[in-house]
Amino acid sequence: MLAGLGRLIHRRRWISLALILVTTVLAGAWGLGVFARFSTEGGFDDPKSSSSLVARLGATYFGSTNPDVLVLYRSDTMTVDDPRYEQAVIGTVARLPKDKVAELASYWSFDEKDAAPLASRDKHATFVSVKLAGKDDAAKAENYKAIKDRLNAPGLQTRLGGNVPLGQEFATQVVADIVNAETISMPILLILLVLVFGALTASVLPLIVALFSIVGGLAVLHMVTYLTDVTSMALEVVTMMGVGLAIDYSLFIVSRFREELAKGMDARGISPGKPWKQAGTRRDRKAEKRAYLRALKPVRQSALAHTMATAGRTIMVSGITVSAALSGLLVFPQMFLRTIGLAGICTVLVAVFGAIVLLPTMLALLGTKVEFGRMPWRRPNSRRVRKARRDPDSGFWHALGHSVMKHPFPYFVVVIGILGVLFVPFLNVQFGSVDARILPKDSPTRAVVETVKRDFPNGSAEPIDVVISGDLIPRNWRPVRKGDNIPPYLEQFRKKLAAMPGVTDAKYTGYSGDYGGVRISVTHKWEPMDEHAQDLVKEIRGMSLTKNGYPMHIDVGGSTAAQMDLMSSLMRSLPKMAVIVGLATFFLLFMFFGSIVLPLKAIVMNVLSIGASFGVIVWGFQYGHLAGILNFTPTGGVEATSMILILAVVFGLSMDYEVFLLSRIREEWDKHRDNRAAVARGMQHTGSIITSAALLFLVVIAAFGMAGITSVKLIGVGMFVAVVVDAALVRSLLVPATMRFMGNANWWLPGPLAGLHSRMDLREREDMPSRHIIAPSRLPEEQPYPYAMQWEEAGPDEEEVPSAFRTTANGRHAAPAAPAPAAPAPFASAPTSAFPENIQFQPGAAAPGPHQRPSQPYPQQAQPYPQPQPNGNGAQPGFDRRPNDGRFLPTGGHHPPAPGAPNVPPATISQRFPDRPEAPSRAPRAMTRPPTSADHPMQPSATSPRAPWAPWSNGQPQPSPTHTTRTKREIVPNPDGSGWRWSTVEDNDVD
Repeated sequence: MLAGLGRLIHRRRWISLALILVTTVLAGAWGLGVFARFSTEGGFDDPKSSSSLVARLGATYFGSTNPDVLVLYRSDTMTVDDPRYEQAVIGTVARLPKDKVAELASYWSFDEKDAAPLASRDKHATFVSVKLAGKDDAAKAENYKAIKDRLNAPGLQTRLGGNVPLGQEFATQVVADIVNAETISMPILLILLVLVFGALTASVLPLIVALFSIVGGLAVLHMVTYLTDVTSMALEVVTMMGVGLAIDYSLFIVSRFREELAKGMDARGISPGKPWKQAGTRRDRKAEKRAYLRALKPVRQSALAHTMATAGRTIMVSGITVSAALSGLLVFPQMFLRTIGLAGICTVLVAVFGAIVLLPTMLALLGTKVEFGRMPWRRPNSRRVRKARRDPDSGFWHALGHSVMKHPFPYFVVVIGILGVLFVPFLNVQFGSVDARILPKDSPTRAVVETVKRDFPNGSAEPIDVVISGDLIPRNWRPVRKGDNIPPYLEQFRKKLAAMPGVTDAKYTGYSGDYGGVRISVTHKWEPMDEHAQDLVKEIRGMSLTKNGYPMHIDVGGSTAAQMDLMSSLMRSLPKMAVIVGLATFFLLFMFFGSIVLPLKAIVMNVLSIGASFGVIVWGFQYGHLAGILNFTPTGGVEATSMILILAVVFGLSMDYEVFLLSRIREEWDKHRDNRAAVARGMQHTGSIITSAALLFLVVIAAFGMAGITSVKLIGVGMFVAVVVDAALVRSLLVPATMRFMGNANWWLPGPLAGLHSRMDLREREDMPSRHIIAPSRLPEEQPYPYAMQWEEAGPDEEEVPSAFRTTANGRHAAPAAPAPAAPAPFASAPTSAFPENIQFQPGAAAPGPHQRPSQPYPQQAQPYPQPQPNGNGAQPGFDRRPNDGRFLPTGGHHPPAPGAPNVPPATISQRFPDRPEAPSRAPRAMTRPPTSADHPMQPSATSPRAPWAPWSNGQPQPSPTHTTRTKREIVPNPDGSGWRWSTVEDNDVD
């Protein structure tokens, strides 16, 4: 499927680019509207909890204890009892538009006893509580904008706080953090990408995809705001994830495309660079350039298709896996988690789209120009490139893989010990709530909150709100109005609350006849999250109140009750998240790898990474060891919803690298069925890429880790630690060690699940129908089967590669050769009934084993062949054995050199057949017609002259080695490719 998508993008690359550009412009214009739709509410509470009900009743009926706007006035010379002070404040707030303000409360609105908490201890400061008109956050924000500049009192210092200013400052800080993070990270990412890719053009491509991800993320987040409320912090989190994943995915796609393009050009003998410049005249150069581009077109398309079938498929599975992890956030009732989960899923899908649609489009347009701006260490004649060609299975990661395979137990013990030490601080975790201290230290809104808590009576007290409701609450009654008799059962209940241990006061703070309820605020001497305060909330919730035998409803709210309800809600939803994410991840990896062991192992590895991340978070934020480096105020605890968010995000990111590594290991396992070799080669091919991807992701996370909001710092540190642990310890050491322990059991799949897996296998399948596979004519009995032949239909884009674009033995471009005159074939044509039309002969595939024979019997030749006569140089005329790669290639015609081997010109006809006149050379061509005996000199016809045939002129072939046959049990694939099973096979040991 993805290979077909790659071919389609290659054929329609200009149309694809135009559609993407139009979509990007529209998404950018739409996404800019998200900044006006953020909610000022935190979204950290459970909407169905008792504390949330009390908060809504207070905002609707009783008056909220958290005002929309809190205006703090201060004078260094006057006190609040000075008439001039009163005139300045009252005169200012009295001029506010009545349609913008719903309610005002000031020091002069109450009698002396009730007004005392609204003045500072030194009487030089006071605050005015403003309730704005408007039913939603957007309306209140507009009203605040209209009155903001009218709140400055003459002769007094004025500072603004409250929910609405706090929300606007929060949104402004988020935008500033994103701009700063991108400004810092983009230049560093470009430098690192140049070092990783070694080419300037290839390095720019991931940044383009990252910018596309940012634009798409804004558009997606704007759409989510019409489904639910979205906090501004969600923008920072999803942007960080989108940019990081887009760069990671692009790194894998570009790396694989360059690898496949180089392989295809080597296989067809097309040299890199601009070989047409060697032509003499301008007209010849244009003609050679057109021919070169025609020859390169099928190679580029094939490279893109194979890239999509391998790296593209891995990225799609990785994106789905990360989305499955984020989907676990949707089971929580908290708006903050649900919005980030939904927006995160959409952002990940945008990053996947950019990696498998936008990036392939640019690669199809660039082709070999992706290497433009190549650095010295990436040039073909550099020492690094020559070493890689000479010994592909070498390097640090290959050596590390073999070392882990050889000594798995020490690596396993050391890594588990390190992860255990990192996890230990989490055993003492303390969860806290979100307050103004998550803002930067120089925040004006935070300064107002801290001033009220420090300088005002009861400023640091956070009372427990108790709402009593029922049909028996008297109407048209005010508990604070003089002359109204308080119902005896309510007064008795209030006195009972005031008499509880640790309570300093209990008083009526609200009444609603419409709702039928009264609010009593209970103040105490403990901190909000102290164990004694929590015990007090539990005791109040256990109380009951009746009148005439009819029970009354008692709901408890406040910051202490809200935090307790939050933790209870998270603990109820966390098992649901674990089940959903675990099953979804297991199911996806089962479809991808065809094993039930690898998905379970991957889940366990991710849990280890998450545990280490949680331990570092507690050590750095709860204990405050990172406060100096990251410039934040420790609160003695960590915010619980942020930990849940880190759990989902880190699980998805860890699974991301797991899929990258295991997909390449599975690819090698399918080729060789050797577990140790598959792990070592998989690490060799992906180790440097995963490390580079992790390093780039760390740059993005570190840039966002310098944000001004403490919660974003916490999330960034958690992701940073998880990526470091995952890339440096888990994927590099722990995963190979555990795979060495389990051996072939890694790929175990029970028989009942084999059929299920065959119907949902996510691996790319491009099997050719059997009716298109036809064997060639039979070779003589005494001639060993010299080389494998691969017969396939000629594609419509197959082009003949001009000899001018092939490389010579010294690696230089071959000069254009003059067209040779046509010559008669050395042998007459033989019957070609065994060869269908439109068949292309491709020598160079892997040779069959010494005891293998073609699947179809060959017809007997009419004339027997003479005995072979070896020649003097030890070469066989029928085929060549290329060094380093074990391929058998026909000696007649041109064929590509093996990787890392010198390009030796083939022997001529006269050298291989001394008694036969040499025919003029012909340019190599892709045979899209049935091959005849003229194409194969060692297959004469009945009418050709009886020249001596010397297939073994270079020496007799070595006799087949003797084998000792034994039987053993091993896991083998099913014949229909549906899975794996245990089978008894022959164990052939060469003597």
